[in-house]
Amino acid sequence: MDEREWMAERFEEHRTRLRAVAYRMLGSLSEADDAVQEAWIRLSRTDSSEIENIGGWLTTVVARVALKMLRSRNLRREEPLGVHVPEPIIDRVDGMDPEHEALLADSVGLALLVVLETLSPPERLAFVLHDIFAVPFDEIATIVDRSPQAARQLASRARRRVQAENTVPDADLHAQREVVEAFLAAARDGDFDRLVAVLDPDVVLRVDLGPLLVGGSREVRGAAAVAGQAVTYSQLGLLMQPALINGAAGSVSFRDGRLFSIGGVIIKGGKIVEMDILADPARLRELDLSVLDN
Repeated sequence: MDEREWMAERFEEHRTRLRAVAYRMLGSLSEADDAVQEAWIRLSRTDSSEIENIGGWLTTVVARVALKMLRSRNLRREEPLGVHVPEPIIDRVDGMDPEHEALLADSVGLALLVVLETLSPPERLAFVLHDIFAVPFDEIATIVDRSPQAARQLASRARRRVQAENTVPDADLHAQREVVEAFLAAARDGDFDRLVAVLDPDVVLRVDLGPLLVGGSREVRGAAAVAGQAVTYSQLGLLMQPALINGAAGSVSFRDGRLFSIGGVIIKGGKIVEMDILADPARLRELDLSVLDN
């Protein structure tokens, strides 16, 4: 086996973890794959004798690439984005694709990604690397070009933001599905009272319709307001079906045979406390839904 073959095998051993790091950093599978591919290109051009820990080296490269991509993304935005729902990972309601299951190990619900979108790029990197992947602050400091203490403070600020939000659903997936199915049935019927019955009084709905539509990013709070939105959408003739969204109960909806929206929810105590809906037509067109096919 020559050096390039050896390095390719080592890279494949770490690919799933690298993709998981990049997805949590970027909230996009396509961008995550770009970051991982860049890591392979750099590895293939490097003398293996110069690398002491190939897993750590690759993680650092992916983190640096993702950080650069986040900063570039922010510079391209002329105005604050507001509500932005990241790219979800979608599976059939009866089970996850094995590759998705590996990617989502350690749980990365859609709601967590929504919160991560509100962090600065260095805060996001510090939190993801340290709190999710246990990378030491000494190593994080070299990536963000700050002291280890400053890196620790970045992660601490991010952690407080995450802990302040309801990002962890009830553990019982079957119970989650029952609540989602009850919500979808009430939504199909346009039944306001039944909708309110499955919503937490302080429920938060975030809808991302994309930057090209007026009012594309909006947030709605309170059971009555959210139920009212659901009743309005019930008049569009949507075909709604349950699905797993980032490993938790959620739904996808179609209109005239085309994907209309993807919704992730957080359920606590049998009530929906948060709904995150991606309905940006341009971004929906890029998603692969083949996993939902029979």
